[in-house]
Amino acid sequence: MPEETEPSAPEEYMDFEKLKSKVRHFVRERDWEKFHTPKDLAISISVEAAELLEIFQFMTEEQMKNVRDNKVIMESIHGELADILQYCFGMANALGISLSEAVDRKMELNEKRYPKDKFRGIWKKE
Repeated sequence: MPEETEPSAPEEYMDFEKLKSKVRHFVRERDWEKFHTPKDLAISISVEAAELLEIFQFMTEEQMKNVRDNKVIMESIHGELADILQYCFGMANALGISLSEAVDRKMELNEKRYPKDKFRGIWKKE
Protein backbone atom coordinates (compact mmCIF):
# COMPACT_ATOMS: atom_id res chain seq x y z
CA MET A 1 0.00 0.00 0.00
CA PRO A 2 1.24 3.51 -0.73
CA GLU A 3 2.24 5.71 2.17
CA GLU A 4 -0.60 7.89 3.38
CA THR A 5 -0.27 11.58 3.97
CA GLU A 6 -2.77 13.57 5.96
CA PRO A 7 -4.93 15.73 3.69
CA SER A 8 -5.19 19.35 4.73
CA ALA A 9 -8.83 19.86 3.72
CA PRO A 10 -11.88 17.62 3.17
CA GLU A 11 -12.00 18.55 -0.52
CA GLU A 12 -8.67 16.82 -1.00
CA TYR A 13 -9.95 13.40 -0.04
CA MET A 14 -13.73 13.37 -0.31
CA ASP A 15 -15.69 13.74 -3.52
CA PHE A 16 -18.98 12.77 -1.96
CA GLU A 17 -20.98 15.41 -3.81
CA LYS A 18 -20.29 13.79 -7.20
CA LEU A 19 -21.28 10.40 -5.86
CA LYS A 20 -24.40 11.81 -4.18
CA SER A 21 -25.34 13.42 -7.49
CA LYS A 22 -24.88 10.13 -9.34
CA VAL A 23 -27.10 8.31 -6.82
CA ARG A 24 -29.68 11.16 -6.92
CA HIS A 25 -29.80 10.94 -10.74
CA PHE A 26 -30.22 7.15 -10.65
CA VAL A 27 -33.07 7.41 -8.13
CA ARG A 28 -34.83 10.25 -9.97
CA GLU A 29 -34.68 8.45 -13.32
CA ARG A 30 -36.65 5.62 -11.75
CA ASP A 31 -39.02 7.84 -9.74
CA TRP A 32 -37.89 6.17 -6.53
CA GLU A 33 -37.72 9.26 -4.30
CA LYS A 34 -41.07 8.28 -2.77
CA PHE A 35 -39.46 5.04 -1.56
CA HIS A 36 -36.27 6.67 -0.30
CA THR A 37 -37.51 8.11 2.97
CA PRO A 38 -35.00 8.50 5.81
CA LYS A 39 -36.65 5.57 7.63
CA ASP A 40 -36.48 3.27 4.62
CA LEU A 41 -32.94 4.31 3.80
CA ALA A 42 -31.84 3.67 7.41
CA ILE A 43 -33.40 0.21 7.21
CA SER A 44 -31.66 -0.42 3.88
CA ILE A 45 -28.28 0.63 5.30
CA SER A 46 -28.78 -1.81 8.17
CA VAL A 47 -29.85 -4.65 5.85
CA GLU A 48 -26.84 -4.14 3.58
CA ALA A 49 -24.49 -3.95 6.59
CA ALA A 50 -25.92 -7.27 7.77
CA GLU A 51 -25.26 -8.74 4.33
CA LEU A 52 -21.64 -7.57 4.59
CA LEU A 53 -21.38 -9.18 8.02
CA GLU A 54 -22.88 -12.39 6.66
CA ILE A 55 -19.90 -12.79 4.32
CA PHE A 56 -17.66 -13.23 7.36
CA GLN A 57 -20.02 -15.42 9.35
CA PHE A 58 -18.41 -18.72 10.35
CA MET A 59 -15.05 -17.90 8.76
CA THR A 60 -12.09 -19.51 10.44
CA GLU A 61 -9.01 -17.50 11.41
CA GLU A 62 -7.17 -19.08 8.48
CA GLN A 63 -9.90 -18.06 6.05
CA MET A 64 -9.81 -14.52 7.45
CA LYS A 65 -6.06 -14.31 6.79
CA ASN A 66 -6.68 -15.11 3.13
CA VAL A 67 -9.75 -12.96 2.44
CA ARG A 68 -7.86 -10.55 0.17
CA ASP A 69 -6.70 -13.45 -1.98
CA ASN A 70 -10.23 -14.83 -2.49
CA LYS A 71 -11.64 -13.10 -5.57
CA VAL A 72 -15.18 -14.36 -4.98
CA ILE A 73 -15.30 -13.11 -1.41
CA MET A 74 -13.65 -9.81 -2.33
CA GLU A 75 -16.21 -9.26 -5.09
CA SER A 76 -19.01 -9.84 -2.57
CA ILE A 77 -17.41 -7.40 -0.13
CA HIS A 78 -17.07 -4.78 -2.88
CA GLY A 79 -20.74 -5.18 -3.76
CA GLU A 80 -21.99 -4.91 -0.19
CA LEU A 81 -19.81 -1.88 0.58
CA ALA A 82 -21.13 -0.21 -2.58
CA ASP A 83 -24.72 -0.97 -1.55
CA ILE A 84 -24.14 0.51 1.91
CA LEU A 85 -22.55 3.64 0.49
CA GLN A 86 -25.27 4.11 -2.11
CA TYR A 87 -27.91 4.07 0.62
CA CYS A 88 -25.78 6.44 2.71
CA PHE A 89 -25.58 8.83 -0.24
CA GLY A 90 -29.35 8.48 -0.65
CA MET A 91 -29.86 9.33 3.03
CA ALA A 92 -27.62 12.37 2.67
CA ASN A 93 -29.61 13.43 -0.39
CA ALA A 94 -32.95 12.93 1.36
CA LEU A 95 -31.86 15.00 4.37
CA GLY A 96 -29.64 17.57 2.65
CA ILE A 97 -26.51 16.49 4.51
CA SER A 98 -23.02 17.31 3.29
CA LEU A 99 -21.12 14.09 3.90
CA SER A 100 -17.78 15.85 3.51
CA GLU A 101 -18.67 18.19 6.35
CA ALA A 102 -20.19 15.40 8.44
CA VAL A 103 -17.12 13.16 8.12
CA ASP A 104 -14.73 16.04 8.71
CA ARG A 105 -16.65 17.15 11.83
CA LYS A 106 -16.76 13.57 13.16
CA MET A 107 -13.03 13.11 12.54
CA GLU A 108 -12.33 16.29 14.52
CA LEU A 109 -14.45 14.97 17.41
CA ASN A 110 -12.70 11.59 17.27
CA GLU A 111 -9.26 13.24 17.26
CA LYS A 112 -10.19 15.04 20.48
CA ARG A 113 -11.83 11.98 22.03
CA TYR A 114 -9.01 9.61 21.08
CA PRO A 115 -5.72 11.54 21.05
CA LYS A 116 -3.08 9.56 19.17
CA ASP A 117 -0.52 9.77 21.97
CA LYS A 118 -2.98 8.19 24.41
CA PHE A 119 -4.74 5.65 22.17
CA ARG A 120 -2.03 4.44 19.78
CA GLY A 121 -2.38 0.66 19.53
CA ILE A 122 -5.33 0.58 21.96
CA TRP A 123 -8.79 -0.39 20.74
CA LYS A 124 -10.81 0.09 23.92
CA LYS A 125 -12.98 3.12 24.45
CA GLU A 126 -12.83 5.04 27.71
